[in-house]
Amino acid sequence: MSYAVEYFNQRVMDEIESWPVGILADYARVIKLLFEFGPALRMPHSRAMGSGLFELRPCGPEGVARVFYCYASGQRIVMLHAFIKKTRTTPTRDLDTARRRMKRVCDG
Repeated sequence: MSYAVEYFNQRVMDEIESWPVGILADYARVIKLLFEFGPALRMPHSRAMGSGLFELRPCGPEGVARVFYCYASGQRIVMLHAFIKKTRTTPTRDLDTARRRMKRVCDG
């Protein structure tokens, strides 16, 4: 089954492209796994956050990043929100942003 990756907006893509080279390289590797395994991709590469929201978990020598995503109709994977983690826990603000965007994608 083939998927197409989309970005919620240009800012999400710009955020990812601004990451340090090590994290960006791991993001590219994890995206390939996402294409291969789709919704079956699990830890340590992806984690279900509930209600159809998932997170990609790229990391590199420079740190750890997260990309929240969801599956949309037409075999689309929509990257909703991306950030570099600065704490062990995921900030509520980032999770809320991803959930709001997912609702917009799913509600059309």
